[in-house]
Amino acid sequence: MLTSIKLPIVIRAEINLVLVVVTALGLLSRLYGINFPKAVVFDEVYYGQFVSLYTKQVFFIDESGPPLGHMILAFGAYLGGFDGNFIWNRIGAEYSSNVPVWSLRLIPALAGSLCVPLCYLLVVELGYSHLTALGAALLFLMENSLIVQSRFMLLESVLIFFLLLAVVSYLRFHNAQSGSPLRLAWLVLTGVTCACAVGVKYMGLFTYFLLLGLAAVHTWQLIGDRALSNVSSLVARFLALVVLPLLLYLGFFYVHLNLLYRSGPHDQMMSSAFQASLEGGLARITQGQPLEVAYGSQVTLRSVSSKPIPCWLHSHKANYPIRYENGRGSSHQQQVTCYPFKDVNNWWIIKDPGRQDLVVSSPPRPVRHGDVVQLLHGMTSRLLNTHDVAAPMSPHAQEVSGYIDFNVSMPAQNLWKVDIANREAEQDVWKTILSEVRLIHINTSAVLKLSGSSLPEWGYRQLEVVGDKIYKGYQPSGVWNVEEHRYGTSLEQRERELELHSPTHIDINRNLTFIAKFLELQWKMLTVKHEDSEHKYSSSPLEWITMNTNIAVLCLYSNISTAQIHLIGNFVTWTLANLALAVYVLLFLSYLFRRRRKIEDIPEATWCQLLQAGVVCAGGWAVNYLPFFMMEKTLFLYHYLPALTFQILLIPVVLEHVHTHVLRCASLRRALHGVVLAGLSSVYLSFRTFSPLTYGQPELSAEQLASLRWRDSWDILFRRR
Repeated sequence: MLTSIKLPIVIRAEINLVLVVVTALGLLSRLYGINFPKAVVFDEVYYGQFVSLYTKQVFFIDESGPPLGHMILAFGAYLGGFDGNFIWNRIGAEYSSNVPVWSLRLIPALAGSLCVPLCYLLVVELGYSHLTALGAALLFLMENSLIVQSRFMLLESVLIFFLLLAVVSYLRFHNAQSGSPLRLAWLVLTGVTCACAVGVKYMGLFTYFLLLGLAAVHTWQLIGDRALSNVSSLVARFLALVVLPLLLYLGFFYVHLNLLYRSGPHDQMMSSAFQASLEGGLARITQGQPLEVAYGSQVTLRSVSSKPIPCWLHSHKANYPIRYENGRGSSHQQQVTCYPFKDVNNWWIIKDPGRQDLVVSSPPRPVRHGDVVQLLHGMTSRLLNTHDVAAPMSPHAQEVSGYIDFNVSMPAQNLWKVDIANREAEQDVWKTILSEVRLIHINTSAVLKLSGSSLPEWGYRQLEVVGDKIYKGYQPSGVWNVEEHRYGTSLEQRERELELHSPTHIDINRNLTFIAKFLELQWKMLTVKHEDSEHKYSSSPLEWITMNTNIAVLCLYSNISTAQIHLIGNFVTWTLANLALAVYVLLFLSYLFRRRRKIEDIPEATWCQLLQAGVVCAGGWAVNYLPFFMMEKTLFLYHYLPALTFQILLIPVVLEHVHTHVLRCASLRRALHGVVLAGLSSVYLSFRTFSPLTYGQPELSAEQLASLRWRDSWDILFRRR
């Protein structure tokens, strides 16, 4: 049997040594000394907080992007054994001994390193020579800004890695022969990496939509080819490029929500139901509350709207002033507000208008959709009231008050209809946490609503609650849900006050489904924005393209020198990239107009190659740059780096095209060789010149720092002696 085996068994492999070398150089340039400095650098103070929360499995919400990027950084922390115990409160804070600095920065550095060979592969897949691809890899390798952003616990390098891998994978799929065993694998990898890019930052959508557009054009061409049976190919493209990314995106949130199951600092931004699904926090308070609201129930009512901040329906022993500052009069009845903190004065009793008792009967009589109720304030025994008196801050709406009978011609109007907005049936029962309820005033049809305005000092700066008579549709500010709930048992006011101070205790479990939690979290991420403020290093998109700005990432001073790290690009590379973009546009327009006149200067295959390179490189620059002109948010130079990556790739593409198809004379081509060599040398010299600001080493004197300030707008810090 053994004699039947043919020996030797030979495995042949082709190794692209150039690709190996540029990969090694990429690793060296990004990984060298990444544990320096052992201090918090710029946005590490921002991402580090989320890494610590992941480590402790505490829920948070970051409106800047999906969770995959944070999970990747947290995975690096996990590999290093980080316990999450570090206070991320200021840039420059020295890392304690329990923080594995090298591990925290490892994954972004590896991602940045692998972008170098990906640039090489992308240019090859566009149909250009390996020499041109080497030029692209070298330009990317020596780009100072990309090195800086790769060497710290930041996400730009991870985003760019997934963007480049997605483009390379799609081009590999498109260029592969039909029937190739790896062709489908490349298509699937395209979908996976597109999902990962979007999962790291929403900026990944720009390149994803670009690839979808390119795939749509190729698919349209495929449909027109009758020689191919293309139904299965169309289905495969749709599944891999649309369905798979969507499923993976959901998967990122599934992992995120399963990891972060503990109550955290951002709980109050979420609904009561979401908070109750987390361990600790509200879940600890609301555990086992009665599910069905009944007559006699003691409840707190939380506004479904989280704008301007989450708050609860509230009243206290203070009346509206007889006259406001503008001279308008009020009812002088008890104030009703929305209070952003848990307080005993947030408790209300659901009362049956036809009965006087304030306790839950046995068996309980549940409140249903359409029922008319009164709401009695637990601590002051005032009934929730509204009438035709202008609200203090919103004169177009009605004042809401706790009714006091002053024996004047102002009768009580304290009946409210329960309207369950998310009811499943007309007789649906009002449920704790789950039901979203509108309270509609019987006499005036006004809806109890949070106006969003803050009351003056006499209202303790609490939020105004009004009766809105022109309320239409579903508005979160006019919807409330019961958050804390107990069945009232005390008949006397004093006993009832003691009861309101005690915790709830009955055991009933209710959990949100994953889809419900995902939809709520995604909506909050898209709609709840922190107020943007001007930052010292914020900049406009117009400043990026000319590198008219920089970011001082970290400055460490000593008596005679300074170690500084700055996000500054390679000045020569940025200039060449802008020039290459301008030349490409001129070439494209020139060819386009001449082809319109039936003049074909280049072969059809070359024209298609140039078009595809333009879609990927120039298009990649455009879709990752131009949208920022329409964004109303604080912007920084690092937002330009994905666009810059694609623009850099255009440099060698344009050079090869000019060399091969524009310059017909041998002497001109030789001159171009000299220009290219001089350009690469200038790129290297610029890289070396600014490398002390890229790596933070060696430390520089004030005179040396001053010599690196090539633009007056650059904020390079130095002490003059």
